[in-house]
Parts: sequence; structure tokens; C-alpha cells
Amino acid sequence: MTLPFEVGVVVRDLELMERFYCDVLGCRAERRSGVPESVGGPAGLGGELVVAWLRVPSGGCVKLILPRSAPVPAGAVASPTGHLGLSYLTFHLDDMDPVVAALPAAGARPLSDPVVVRAGGRRISFWADPEGNVVELVDCAPTTRLRP
Repeated sequence: MTLPFEVGVVVRDLELMERFYCDVLGCRAERRSGVPESVGGPAGLGGELVVAWLRVPSGGCVKLILPRSAPVPAGAVASPTGHLGLSYLTFHLDDMDPVVAALPAAGARPLSDPVVVRAGGRRISFWADPEGNVVELVDCAPTTRLRP
């Protein structure tokens, strides 16, 4: 591999989702590009679309994909392991507390009770972003600093 890993997320509201991933999770908008039908169709992407590239602080990239020719159907949030295929995005954080505090106001919903769970010496938390995509937060703080 020559570049950090990228993942594509199909969205209904590009501006809302870009604000969510940048303002709450610390991604940085790099660029936005239109993909014409002449490329998106033959490439298997379903036609014309807009792609926003968001750089993750650790170097990876989240590509938000907005189809222009057909609306994206709304779906219920399922358990991250409730279906085959891509299940969730994981963000490793130095301290998840400020992010967890900001998520509800940004339109995210917790998927666990309690919201933060201890697992393998770390704290984890699963959330649905404003459009129902599942996001996992992993607190990289040492176990000696773990909070309830």
C-alpha cells in the first residue's frame, strides 16, 4: 500500500455529515469533487455523485459520497454485527470524554448502555452518526487513567 487506508460512506446530507465528522471527530476537509455519470456509471458507483475527502488526524481518510441521480434510502440503525459487510468506523482518541459529550448535540445517538464500556484495558463507545452510520470510539488513555 502506498497511502493510508480510505473508507467511503454514502450520505443523504453532505454538509451535515461533513460538519459532524470534522467538528466532532476532528477530521479535516481536504477537497470536494464532482464525479460525472460518464465516470461514476462505468465505475460501478451508480452514476453522478459528489465526493468530499476528510482527512482523519492519524492519516486515513473518510470519503463522504453524495449520489446526485438517486436518493439514498433511509435505514434503521442495526447492531454493528447485525449484517455482513462494512459495519462501523473506528476512531482512536487520546481522550474520548470531550467527543462523547459533544456527540448528542451533533445529532449522534448512543448504541450502548452504559454509553462508555470498558473492554480489554480501554474504554469504547458505539454511536450512530446523524444518518445512522455506526461509529466506534476507542479511548487510547492508559488503563490507569480510565474513568467510569
